[in-house]
Amino acid sequence: MSFESPGSGGLDYFPARYGQSRLLMRGPWRAPQAGYAVALGGSVTYGRFVPTPWPQQIEAATGRMVLNLGIHNAGPDALLNDPDLLALAHGAALRLLLLPGAVNLSNPFYSVHPRRNDRFIAATPRLRDLYPELDFMDFAFTHHMIGALLAQDAPRFAEVARVLADCWLDRMGALLAALGGPTILIRYADRPAARPGEAPGPARGGPFLVDGLMIQALRSQASGYAEVLVPDFAGSLAGKVFAPLERTAAAHLPGPAEHEAIARGVLPWVVRLTGK
Repeated sequence: MSFESPGSGGLDYFPARYGQSRLLMRGPWRAPQAGYAVALGGSVTYGRFVPTPWPQQIEAATGRMVLNLGIHNAGPDALLNDPDLLALAHGAALRLLLLPGAVNLSNPFYSVHPRRNDRFIAATPRLRDLYPELDFMDFAFTHHMIGALLAQDAPRFAEVARVLADCWLDRMGALLAALGGPTILIRYADRPAARPGEAPGPARGGPFLVDGLMIQALRSQASGYAEVLVPDFAGSLAGKVFAPLERTAAAHLPGPAEHEAIARGVLPWVVRLTGK
């Protein structure tokens, strides 16, 4: 049973594909209308367990079609490896991009699945040499592996974090260039961005391993930037729709109140750039 078809009691996400893309978007499928916008990002943009996610709320507030192109657990590689979705986003009048963390992307230390970017594929010799005591066959997901690296040795992890930051900036720059403009960057988190060199906190609160200097470097390539800070990042189960077996997963993702906060934070930029 996949989350697109969770069974009795869960939301029907009407999964849809655009063009020849192999990625499933939240549906239902709609033909793009003149002046359409796209919302890009990972699980938060997709809006799992939320009947009306933030892209749909912005559409309701503005009357402008907003296609939800959120991809569950995606990093920048998923979009960069999908020419049909890039073309759909490039053709939009406006792009709303919720910033991903710096973990779910292939880099000199490890590779991830090209579409399911949270899936850890393999460590490179460079990472195995840096952490010879770890058996990387134990890891299936990037966040599990990254957490183990950090717990094992923080000084060595600092080298990993530096490389991930460089790759994130390079990949996100390439993504913004491919998307075209105007594009609004969105940072959704439970705290302000870390200062350069600050020890990384829990991955739960926003784009993990993305500090303020990285965001500042990227903002020069975008048309706007909205930061939405919500102290309780995941929120409660209130308003979420899920099947009984999805209860644990639902507790770790934002709910309707948090999606409303994102929509409120982004809407002024949408109005400023489009007039409505």
